[in-house]
Amino acid sequence: MQTDRVGEYVILQEEGLYRFTSDAVLLARFLKAKRGERVADFCSGSGIVGLHFFAENEGVEHVTLFEMQPELAALSARTVALNRLEGRFTVENMRVQDIPAKYVEAFSLILCNPPYERGGFPNADEKKALCRMELSLTLDELCAAAARCLKFGGRFALIHRADRLAEVVWTLHAHALEVKKIAPVAGKTGAKPYAVLVAAVKGGRPGCELLPALSNERNNV
Repeated sequence: MQTDRVGEYVILQEEGLYRFTSDAVLLARFLKAKRGERVADFCSGSGIVGLHFFAENEGVEHVTLFEMQPELAALSARTVALNRLEGRFTVENMRVQDIPAKYVEAFSLILCNPPYERGGFPNADEKKALCRMELSLTLDELCAAAARCLKFGGRFALIHRADRLAEVVWTLHAHALEVKKIAPVAGKTGAKPYAVLVAAVKGGRPGCELLPALSNERNNV
């Protein structure tokens, strides 16, 4: 068992399970919370995005973590209990495609670091591969679930492959999620972006802001 710190909070990770990367930290810092924000973290893994966002933003009312793998969901629940956040966090062990009706239009913000690789990982551990590859969740299914669970005017932020940006924008638009912000992400300053952070608004008007490129190097992640 390994522990990492997010401000005053501790997050648990296990060597045999998928461990979070700098992408999750950049996503958690991409947007700021509004007062009374009810947040969902889709594909939450060990809960890093939701917990990091909560730690760095005042005004977050509640965070719900959705994770399909039982081991990772259980790890998230242990992290929540360790930090005595049971009243502020809920952990749901389920696929985002199966989120029940009680969560329809329940959230003002959804964050997601999804599995976005299409290629194979030879000899990859199945549990880790599920977090990296589109084996159990497609981009279209993800956007459909976000649109279903967001309130009108709610925001959806995700990180995805840079070479799939056109597909991401098109798929979001197809589900009435209008892209409002895009930020390229590179491994170091001046390098070719490998990923993009994208923020969309449910029912938003057209108009997108292209932000300066971010780098793991510059943001100390």
